[in-house]
Amino acid sequence: MHVLIIHQAFASADEAGGTRHLEFARHLIDQGHRVTVIAGGVNYLTGKAVETVSDRQPGLTIVRPSSYQVLHRTFVRRALSFLSFMCSAAIAALRVVDVDVVVGTSPPLLQGVTAWVVARLRRVPFVFEIRDLWPDFAVELKVLESRPLIAVCRRLERFLYRRADRLLVNSPGFIPHVRSVSGRTPALIPNGADGVQFSPAQTGARVRARWNAADRFIVLYAGAHGTANDLETVLDAASLLRGLPSILFVLVGDGKEKAALQTQAKAAGLDNVRFEAAQPKHLMPEIVAAADVCLATLRDIPLFRTTYPNKVFDYMAAGKPTVIAIDGVIRQVVEEARGGVFVAPGDGRALAEAVSRLAADRDGCARMGANARAFVLQRFNRKDQAESFCALLTECTVETAG
Repeated sequence: MHVLIIHQAFASADEAGGTRHLEFARHLIDQGHRVTVIAGGVNYLTGKAVETVSDRQPGLTIVRPSSYQVLHRTFVRRALSFLSFMCSAAIAALRVVDVDVVVGTSPPLLQGVTAWVVARLRRVPFVFEIRDLWPDFAVELKVLESRPLIAVCRRLERFLYRRADRLLVNSPGFIPHVRSVSGRTPALIPNGADGVQFSPAQTGARVRARWNAADRFIVLYAGAHGTANDLETVLDAASLLRGLPSILFVLVGDGKEKAALQTQAKAAGLDNVRFEAAQPKHLMPEIVAAADVCLATLRDIPLFRTTYPNKVFDYMAAGKPTVIAIDGVIRQVVEEARGGVFVAPGDGRALAEAVSRLAADRDGCARMGANARAFVLQRFNRKDQAESFCALLTECTVETAG
């Protein structure tokens, strides 16, 4: 089986960001299949051009067609980037031969159009994966406010959902919406983690030494620094805890709000906050290992209660307790695992109090971390999810052949 994946935000092994699709591709290859990925030339987390691709192996081809390489700037420029990739990806995809199934993923929705067109021209199944409820998230965040444009996006969403041969979601919170739009129940293959890559056996001593934080209680946030991530609340908590110099907040990642956050932290004299650049996924296990607790936060928007953030599963696999400032389905995961504590989104004081309690209870942190790892290996193991993905695609191709 030759699988064609069209994914503008695909992250290879030497890029920052989630590598769900790379890990799925590796599993497919291990099962004797081939995978071609049509990807963007800009890393979605950093907004910088991709310089190298170290993940080269038999069976995997990554194609990066030319497109308007601008992210993390204005809405218009982002839209132009999506439009240009939609077109260039279609040209690149149609040059790929012997394709058996096409996988499109959203957001952005426009690459779903490319995947649908290519699948229909090739007369092969079109699998559409919904990673975020777009355009609803953009509307909630007021990134998308034009009523005519919203209407167009909703029609496009409905068109793609109803034309796909299979629908796939990565969070159970998405199922009701997708079902209401498409009239069908999508398959669920949730986000998860690689328990070998992220492990309590990993040591973070070198990272702690580099941060000059060998004896400090480290609270780690790893991920995007964008409008949705509510990192201003983290700075509020850090301000409240500046009287406890043993506690250090470390924010690893990038995004369009990072410069403003750094300016805010400097103006407030927050010497208990450290900003680090976004790192490739293969370096993240050592960075997570350096933390005592990890943090996941989003703005208090109803739709965010439907999400399964990748970072939480990596934290859990590494045996770290999570302070979860996101309500909804991911809170349920952390609480069922007894692998962390919930604080209300946007409440800097509650976050500060939770961190203070955890810093005073190292044994409790260790128990929560062990609980988290055991739970994620049983319920959210990436290997099991990759097998489910392979089975879904195989089923599609068999039905079409029949």
